[in-house]
Amino acid sequence: MIRHTVSSRAISSIGYDENSMQMEIVFTSSGRAYTFCGVPLQVFQSFLNASSKGSFYHQNIKDRYQC
Repeated sequence: MIRHTVSSRAISSIGYDENSMQMEIVFTSSGRAYTFCGVPLQVFQSFLNASSKGSFYHQNIKDRYQC
């Protein structure tokens, strides 16, 4: 899994494995990685390019890609 450090107050890094369609998000508040399953590549790419990672997470990822 390739991890990308991001500029965000809420999220410190985002990782994605294209083969398994799993994404990991590390939140700055806990420092803990959370795994999300069945995430389309396009969603990951949009997340990575979003100007507000926290807003994108809440609007497009939270409660949608549970493992």
